[in-house]
Amino acid sequence: MHFPFAKEELLMISGPSGQLQAALHQGDELGGLAHRPRLVILCHPHPVHGGTMDNKVVTTLMRTYRDVGIHVLRFNFRGVGKSEGVFDNAIGELDDLRAIVAWAQQNLPEAGLLLAGFSFGSSIAAQVSYEVSGVQHLSLVAPPVERYPYARDNQFPCKACVVQGDQDERVIARGVYDWVATLRGDVELLRYPGAGHFFHGYLTALKTDLTQILQRQLQ
Repeated sequence: MHFPFAKEELLMISGPSGQLQAALHQGDELGGLAHRPRLVILCHPHPVHGGTMDNKVVTTLMRTYRDVGIHVLRFNFRGVGKSEGVFDNAIGELDDLRAIVAWAQQNLPEAGLLLAGFSFGSSIAAQVSYEVSGVQHLSLVAPPVERYPYARDNQFPCKACVVQGDQDERVIARGVYDWVATLRGDVELLRYPGAGHFFHGYLTALKTDLTQILQRQLQ
């Protein structure tokens, strides 16, 4: 697939409440999954609690996908950074992601779509995954499953990976593990016994381990 953008390009994408700030990153042509055109859209953590597309976990996800050969589109939800609008309690944020997906499908129509999110953003990604025809993969990092919707009937529409730390101070880790145990389909769990919510000291390991899972689930 011809990639019609620079290696890294800042964008403003029309959303339902105004322009949405985004950044597009070209996947490494030498990455192990570069043989098939794919694009992942990344969703950041809670806007009210300082979440942005520049969050360290989000940028670690960006580098993970980029280096394995997958194009990456990360964006700020409404009211964050240069994105217009105001926080809408996980309702308007679903519409923001839908607008980003529509832009991707129009501008990179040959690329298979993947979704990923961290914390609050993981629920937005999970919910919209059911609306994306042929979505190939879903990565959920530190998902607050006790607060937001996730799997319908205990099954996602695609292969998935869940990443969780035992020492998470914002998400009940045991609840995540119990929830993962109920899921049907191809779901892999990355568990870090020493990691907190923001994976301080574990981001390098997360990148290495998620790379291996993506190569296994997407070959």
